[in-house]
Amino acid sequence: MSRTAKIVILFIAVIAIGWGIGKYTTPSPSASQEEGASAGTGNELQAPPVAQPEASPEPAAVPEPTAVATAEPQQTDSPAAGGPTAAPSVQPADPAPTAKPAATAKPAATAKPSGGSGSADAELTAAEPDSVTVMVNKQYKLPDGYKPADLVYPDVPFLFSEKIEKRMMRKTAAAALEKMFAGAKSDGVYLAGVSAYRSEKTQTTLFNNYVKRDGEVKARTYSAVPGHSEHQTGLAIDVSGSDGKCAAESCFGGTKEANWLADHAAEYGFIIRYPEGKQAITGYKYEPWHIRYVGKDIAVDIAARGITLEEYYDAVPVSN
Repeated sequence: MSRTAKIVILFIAVIAIGWGIGKYTTPSPSASQEEGASAGTGNELQAPPVAQPEASPEPAAVPEPTAVATAEPQQTDSPAAGGPTAAPSVQPADPAPTAKPAATAKPAATAKPSGGSGSADAELTAAEPDSVTVMVNKQYKLPDGYKPADLVYPDVPFLFSEKIEKRMMRKTAAAALEKMFAGAKSDGVYLAGVSAYRSEKTQTTLFNNYVKRDGEVKARTYSAVPGHSEHQTGLAIDVSGSDGKCAAESCFGGTKEANWLADHAAEYGFIIRYPEGKQAITGYKYEPWHIRYVGKDIAVDIAARGITLEEYYDAVPVSN
């Protein structure tokens, strides 16, 4: 072999060896690129991790709702904490309706059902029997055995002289009665008491006698079932002229005494308890002689509007 041939073969061998070395060493740089990407040198591969740190501020948004929620505890009646904060601020005005309990001062609302379905025939017991505004009728009764603690003898003429229970009235009503009798006298009208306070026991005897005489259906149109009589409150009284004519009778209507009572009783805190034409509401026929003390303000209002106590308290009509 010539020297030239040897040189060519050696050259080729060197090239071949160099090519082989390059082939097996180039993978290392590409591997180092992948490691560098995981270290943050490759932006495209790193995009997902970068997005996650940016999402981390969102948790910071969580405190914002909690901050809103902490501002709302004063508005506990507004469960929608996610809504506009202006909306809850309007709701504190809602408690204003709690001022309406003033309406609960009306006796019709102070009665407690003693049982039943709540129909017109249901019996209810007055929760505040000592109130001068107590409602007593065919639905509302007084507690069993109730007797006012402040009964006195009003200083006015009666058709009898004995100091017995039906001459008594509660102190406040008695004082108002004295003023009313004096006012009538100054107008030339002379009144007399017929029957005021009546115990439950007396009412039982009286009602049973009426039932024997006229039957229960008719008796109920003019006499109360025991426990349901206004006379038992000590706030009601039957009145007549001093001559006693037509005492507690229908002929009392139209007399000067009856007319005076209709025109002036309210000035002293009394009302004609069972007005004419209101039997379907009160449950009793017209009784121009039966007056009931309720206080001047209520009496004047009822008289001016021409209504009954039931209508004033927006109670269910009694009917028969």
